[in-house]
Amino acid sequence: MLDDVFKLSRNFLKIFNKPYKRYFIEKYPLASRFSIIIGQRGVGKTTAMIQKILSANNDDIFTKNALYVPVDHFIVGGRSLYEIAEEFYNLGGKMICFDEIHKYAGWSGELKSVYDSFQKLIILASGSSAMEIQKGSHDLSRRAVVYSMTGLSFREYIDLATGIKIEAFVLKSILEEHEKFSYDIIEAVESKKKKILALFKEYLQFGYFPYFTEFDDISLYYITLEQSIRTTIESDLLSIYPTLNGSSIKKIKRLLAVIAESVPFTPDLKRLKRIVEIGDERTLKNYLKYLEDGGVILSLTKKGTRLGALEKPEKIYLNNPNQIYAISGKDKENRGTIRETFFINMLSVMHKVSMPPKGDFYIDNKYTFEIGGKNKSFKQIKNINDSFLAIDDIEAGIGNKIPLWLFGFLY
Repeated sequence: MLDDVFKLSRNFLKIFNKPYKRYFIEKYPLASRFSIIIGQRGVGKTTAMIQKILSANNDDIFTKNALYVPVDHFIVGGRSLYEIAEEFYNLGGKMICFDEIHKYAGWSGELKSVYDSFQKLIILASGSSAMEIQKGSHDLSRRAVVYSMTGLSFREYIDLATGIKIEAFVLKSILEEHEKFSYDIIEAVESKKKKILALFKEYLQFGYFPYFTEFDDISLYYITLEQSIRTTIESDLLSIYPTLNGSSIKKIKRLLAVIAESVPFTPDLKRLKRIVEIGDERTLKNYLKYLEDGGVILSLTKKGTRLGALEKPEKIYLNNPNQIYAISGKDKENRGTIRETFFINMLSVMHKVSMPPKGDFYIDNKYTFEIGGKNKSFKQIKNINDSFLAIDDIEAGIGNKIPLWLFGFLY
């Protein structure tokens, strides 16, 4: 009987029905018969799934048409995903949502069977950003539409914190029309008696993960963030990569500690192997890949692709500025790093970011960017076509000098 699972589902629908709807839901309506949301811990995957269920069922938490299943909950334990889906489907169910599927051994095979067996059942699943959909025991890439969810953009933070709704812009428009966009955004923000640079400072410190609203004390937010990173390494990676063990998890944590001490980290693989006590370079590169796949770090490569198992990154950043405050804790010394981390975090969502011959970042094999404070000049990137400065501590720019905060409004 599914009575206890329905009761559990109702409780989750009630608790996680947040009023704020992420831009992710607007952009990706999750209309496919089989959708998988992947993303790092804390970005709002569970909330997005529950909002999808409720929007499809007139906000009725008692609906029998949809079932939310947290697969790692003890009530669910002992039952297969297929058995739950079969019973639900035979009761007339229309939409089933499996949360944290990476915690369930053999998830890809069972989801494939559910999809193939129950042709009219809508399936929505979520899991860690480290999941490799196409490399599971059964390749789901041809069946499921996979969506990647990230943390809040600066635009979303403003919306959530102040209620000011502002449209998003494509990169080309920002490069060409940033003066007008900045003016309009500043005017909207100041109409609510807010200042754009003050809001940006808040965002860099604690605005990336939507759960910041749950804490009055920022130190509690940082503790939660740090615990989330630890859980990603100690639990999620172990679930996804069964060859890992306690010893390798300790080394991955030590590797992250070394990176966090000196971001942006320029890796010396021989030195890293010695410090972390890893025997071979392939293993070290795998560990770096796991950290990036888990949403803990971002790597900058010459090719501008996600870190492959055999690739050596040119630079390594923590995934987002909030992590710097949480696990590095060196605000003033890391100001330049915080700026660069924000930029790569925002741009890498929809654009190819690589290491340029000159400057800080090369975008889409076309645009060169140098990141800096308000006194930054074009000296390092002069005479380079399509080169721009992304400048912190200015409200508005001019010409090829663009305020850094505006890149938080990218589409």
